[in-house]
Amino acid sequence: MLRKLLGIAPKLESDGSFSPSKFAIKMGVPDKTDFENISYQKYKGTKSKILVICTEEKNLKMKNGKYFSTGNHPVESLLPMLHLRNAGFEFDIATPTGKPAVFEMWAFPKKDEYVNAIYKEHKANFEKPQSLSDFISNSFDQSESYAAVFIPGGHGAMIGIPNDKNVDTILRWAHEYELFTISLCHGPGAFLSTTIENQEFLYKGYNIAVFPDSVDNQTPMIGYLPGKMPYGLSEKLKALGAKLMNTKMDKTVCVDRKLITGSSPLASNELGKLAATELLKALRH
Repeated sequence: MLRKLLGIAPKLESDGSFSPSKFAIKMGVPDKTDFENISYQKYKGTKSKILVICTEEKNLKMKNGKYFSTGNHPVESLLPMLHLRNAGFEFDIATPTGKPAVFEMWAFPKKDEYVNAIYKEHKANFEKPQSLSDFISNSFDQSESYAAVFIPGGHGAMIGIPNDKNVDTILRWAHEYELFTISLCHGPGAFLSTTIENQEFLYKGYNIAVFPDSVDNQTPMIGYLPGKMPYGLSEKLKALGAKLMNTKMDKTVCVDRKLITGSSPLASNELGKLAATELLKALRH
């Protein structure tokens, strides 16, 4: 009751899950982003497509049994897409089974005209995406048309996707054909799929920026999460051989070979700029 009076109790949703408290929303969800509307020299070649792997899952089970109302973080999804679109790329939207992509609408920056515009532009595709199996069947023989795979952040990326064999197949396809792989925050949870069936971690030895477990461990105190995370993502990646490039929730981004990653929602704009710049540079050479 005291936590509710102080505004730090997670909000109970109609399906029994919990979204962040009023205090956490006030502290961590701005109405506008730091998006920079940069004019890129647009790419006009044949490798113009980017596969966006979104989660179709909403509720992440915490250690205490409570469910966090999550999905794809809108800023972590849409800011990188804004930069990549402005650089001349287009998107194929997919979810594991073809169910609609789920967004953390409580985190949507309602007064940001750019984020609102690109969300509306792709809303129909978010609502009717293709399945990963269909993408594998229909698009793997068109590798020359793709520049990258993008996995948005949001805690929802940790539901099912890290254990999805199709995600593993797509990441290995991107690696084999030297496509870029782009992700941020909790999106690198998808990289765990490459260890299915005791395979060696595909990104062993890579520099990776990812959301720090230390922050996830603190956020239940302000009602952002309704409990402790089921496992620590950054420590799991580190244990598999990744070299972590950040210890804080900040704007850290990094590129290592064809892997481009960012540390948190605060890095969304920087990740978009880095990804657009790296793709344009690589494809023009």
